[in-house]
Amino acid sequence: MTKTAITDVKPGMFTAAPVYSATGQLILPEHSILTVQQISRLEFYGIQWVAIIPEEEIRDSAMEELSDNEHEEIISYSQKIRRSKSFHIFKIDYGKKVKLLQQSMNDLLKKNVPVDTASLLDQVGSLYQNNMTTLSIFDMLHNMREIDDSTYAHCLNVALIARMLGEWVGLSEEDLEVLTLAGLLHDIGKCMISPEIIKKPSLLTPDEYEEVKKHARYGAEILETQPLDKRVIRAALMHHERCDGTGYPMGLKDEEIDDFAKIIAIADVYDAMTANRCYRKGLCPFEVIATFEREGLTKYDSRYILTFLNRIVDTYICNSVLLNDGTCGKIVLMNQKSLSRPVIHTMTNEYIDLTKHPELYIQAII
Repeated sequence: MTKTAITDVKPGMFTAAPVYSATGQLILPEHSILTVQQISRLEFYGIQWVAIIPEEEIRDSAMEELSDNEHEEIISYSQKIRRSKSFHIFKIDYGKKVKLLQQSMNDLLKKNVPVDTASLLDQVGSLYQNNMTTLSIFDMLHNMREIDDSTYAHCLNVALIARMLGEWVGLSEEDLEVLTLAGLLHDIGKCMISPEIIKKPSLLTPDEYEEVKKHARYGAEILETQPLDKRVIRAALMHHERCDGTGYPMGLKDEEIDDFAKIIAIADVYDAMTANRCYRKGLCPFEVIATFEREGLTKYDSRYILTFLNRIVDTYICNSVLLNDGTCGKIVLMNQKSLSRPVIHTMTNEYIDLTKHPELYIQAII
């Protein structure tokens, strides 16, 4: 056991002992896998240090034991997912897919090796075959946030999310394959941007931001050399365009934007805003959902954004959350007129309808 200052605690670490608040409330049980959201919760309660299991003591056998430990009755839904064998299998498989995608992009950029689209689609398909339902796919992705913030992981996430949205709006299997490939390759242009800019741990300067914006054109130029469906190329070029004309690189509006680019745009923004980055922690998904509710119908195609919002919120049912006043509870009911403000069943057996409490909001999923 190592006594670690809260400022040095990192996502992925395991608690070696229960963590209690100053008033004796259990915040995290022993053997909890720490995430960015849980670390934020510890900071909220003013926790100064945490007992951590040294990395060298964590073995595969211990990980398997954790999935069935005796604290089942008090751990959160997310913790149950992260402790499950299926999640650990998914995490390993996911890591392999990210590396394969990275290799494929690098081979194209550095060796001019053509993109093996069939292989890429097979790799994503295997993740689907092992996690067939919408709920299980998003359960896995919700709990992968601390694992990898690379461009390649982002592209894999966008491909998975976009494919799910494509299924929700009734696309054919052939179109779903094209859409998935568009997600996998939509940000390939970022490989042409200086790593110092992409991984800069602070705000970009105006000139640096203008350089980053060039990735859309770079991506389209790279993909134009490949025998790809034109919708894949247009998705790379247009995924930052917005229906109200405020996007880039061309300031296109409404029907000027490719439909697949519109779907990729939603998946891209959702994943980018909820994922951790070197310069900030990921936003709570309900903060992102609230943003979509405020501006979604002007910036995104209503056919896609409304379907996405109504379906994505269902994947958070049963998740444990932390409210801004320190209250913990579980999401039990969505409010259709305000999707970012569901009904919470608290640990003290109360029900809080967030639509009736404007002073409260979901601060984190725990």
